[in-house]
Amino acid sequence: MTPPTIISVTGLGYVGLPLALEFAKKYKVIGFDINQERVALMEKGIDPSNELSSEAFNGVDITFTTKFEDVSTANFHIIGVPTDIDKNKVPNLNPLLSASQSIGKILKKGDTVVYESTVYPGCTEEDCVPILEKYSGLKAGIDFDFGYSPERIVPGDKIKTVTKILKIVSGNSPAALKKIAAVYGSIIEAGLHQAPSIKVAEAAKVIENTQRDINISLMNELAIIFDKMGIDTQAVIEAAGTKWNFHKYQPGLVGGHCISVDPFYLIHKAKKIGIDPQVIAAGRRVNDYIPTFIAKRVVQSLIEKNINPGQANVLVMGITFKEDVSDIRNSKVIDLVKELQDYSIAVEVIDPYGDPAEVWHEYKVKVQPAPTKKYDAIILAVGHQEYKKMTYAEFKKLSVEEVNLFDIKGVVDASLFPNYWRL
Repeated sequence: MTPPTIISVTGLGYVGLPLALEFAKKYKVIGFDINQERVALMEKGIDPSNELSSEAFNGVDITFTTKFEDVSTANFHIIGVPTDIDKNKVPNLNPLLSASQSIGKILKKGDTVVYESTVYPGCTEEDCVPILEKYSGLKAGIDFDFGYSPERIVPGDKIKTVTKILKIVSGNSPAALKKIAAVYGSIIEAGLHQAPSIKVAEAAKVIENTQRDINISLMNELAIIFDKMGIDTQAVIEAAGTKWNFHKYQPGLVGGHCISVDPFYLIHKAKKIGIDPQVIAAGRRVNDYIPTFIAKRVVQSLIEKNINPGQANVLVMGITFKEDVSDIRNSKVIDLVKELQDYSIAVEVIDPYGDPAEVWHEYKVKVQPAPTKKYDAIILAVGHQEYKKMTYAEFKKLSVEEVNLFDIKGVVDASLFPNYWRL
């Protein structure tokens, strides 16, 4: 008799928690995370990432734990730990390999392991599965099955939630794929795409964000060119967008845990097989340069107004990596703040979503609960709803003289501001 499916989810962040709660509507689920504070909040029905309401925790069969031995009762294991890059922009697989080791220690014959973390093609089979085998003493494909199903969570999106996004699934064999597809298919309303191999599924995930990164880098490079020519980039995009096959990507700061990270995984793998990718690397260079470019434009504006940058006060509105979320991972606003500080500018940061303690811990940047003075320049860095609703008069109250606004996301009415700049 086939035992009932009991699911474990390792890593309860933006990816793991929504998935675990959805599965827990139909299965018994064990949710594991190494962060005791996060687990304590989840046990109270609170999402530490501020993405899910308390109602999402109702009517589910889930146990939250920081003790990995609790995971041993499960027979279907999902790993969704973060995969980032180090200071040299090299993939940091330590959390993923550590999770693989932990799962390996409790793996049983007949179990299935599915990875959701973003990796380069080949990582699951070449890096992770050998660890599962080493610590379990079992043989992959014989004693246990494995697969890859890349996450597609969009932080802040309340419409395209985990069950509403088409899911890619893959397995080490047709039988494994059938099993994995059956489990995911029981909760994913948008349907499944069954990839022909694990490597194809891994590659599909990593190029989704690489494609977006490259397209945005083109817009950013155009913004730099058009700024030099005195042309409004947004007006150009609107005009070009009247052609049916023009894709209206927007320039901006490219941060977060996906778009600005995933291309480096593909670059890393390409170099390991002897290929030096040109377009992907160029796109990353352009997007990483944008904080520097914006800082230079701010300094130029101050000098044009006879303001010594070393005596200037600048307000940065928003520190999270995108609007209306609390996620600060790899926020490029941090890079902009540090660039401005390198010019000896006094920078003050506010954000209604970013946790001041978390920002300080990660970046040593102080987030104020509210503006404390008047400013020579204001940078609207993140398009939070609160900022989109602000009037010219409200910006005027924050300014030393005339409002000097740098609207990175282009979210306010430019016609209301005599001194206005946007990408």
